[in-house]
Amino acid sequence: MSTFDPAALECLAAIVEEGGFERAAQRLNVTQSAVSQRLRALEAQVGSVLIVRSRPLKPTSAGQLLLKHTKQLRLLRADLERDLQDLAPSAPGGAREDERIAIAVNADSIATWALDALHDLARQRLPLEIIVDDQDFTQEWLRSGQVLGCVTTLKQALRGCKVVPLGAMRYVAVASPGLVQRHLPQGLTPHSCRDVPFLSFNRKDDMPAEFMMRAFGLKRVALHHLFLPSSEGQVRAAIAGWGAGVVPELLARPALAAGTLVDLAPGHALPIQLYWHCWNLESEVLDSLTEALTATAARTLASAT
Repeated sequence: MSTFDPAALECLAAIVEEGGFERAAQRLNVTQSAVSQRLRALEAQVGSVLIVRSRPLKPTSAGQLLLKHTKQLRLLRADLERDLQDLAPSAPGGAREDERIAIAVNADSIATWALDALHDLARQRLPLEIIVDDQDFTQEWLRSGQVLGCVTTLKQALRGCKVVPLGAMRYVAVASPGLVQRHLPQGLTPHSCRDVPFLSFNRKDDMPAEFMMRAFGLKRVALHHLFLPSSEGQVRAAIAGWGAGVVPELLARPALAAGTLVDLAPGHALPIQLYWHCWNLESEVLDSLTEALTATAARTLASAT
């Protein structure tokens, strides 16, 4: 098997992660010409194009394999760094700035429980990069080799990966008392839901529609959407009367207790099962991430039913 130049591999990773040659050159502190030369040399060694020169730039299938290999090398170096710190605690530590340990996590988990899980690891200077995406799509980051683990709703493990159930995030439908009084005096129903906009994270977000279909036994539902890509922002917007929101119960609980939000469908909650997927490798860093996430989720999230 060929031995690949680590500098060339990190160059490939920088191009993909930064989205272009110029930003990759800035991150690696080399010229843009040097970045192009390293990539060409790596492509010549592999015998295949590694980057699709599109907007945005994308790795080819071969590029994805080498990107995953680069991430695994970073993981090995992070493991070595931890072992050396254990042997010589006074030695200067910390991985290089461009060697991030990347994971993909959905925004609602970040807003509620995931940061608590990662707190100790961040304090230990693990060079984390947290990529945010919809919980139904975070696995694509793992599939493409751009992250070493992800929190997702998908249960089936990818080849070479392992999966651990985390528990269920419960979602509730909420709105401000003023909005309820003006537009939903009879409460939330399959008909009255058309009278208010629903706050959605982005166009991928089907949580409001799924809640309505599950709560009222509908096969389909048409809603008006107001897009707001922030979990905490959706709660604030719901309190301010912008529209109704289907948000994590953990996030809405203080406002519900204070009366600044109203539960639109008492007795109805949408449980979304979450899973942690990561590469199936022997790694102290991966084991620490898995242990931290599963332990915090077990304390915070509902048990799967």
